[in-house]
Amino acid sequence: MDNNSTHEFVEKVHDTQEKARKNQQRFGKGTPGDKLPGKQHSTNK
Repeated sequence: MDNNSTHEFVEKVHDTQEKARKNQQRFGKGTPGDKLPGKQHSTNK
């Protein structure tokens, strides 16, 4: 892997982490007990 693709990979990872952080803030609503809000959806099918 050359330097350029490594940099692109890091950018992508950071972007994913940023989205995950925003999702956590939106779903968590300051309740530390709900660590995995995504799990609730899968049980409600």
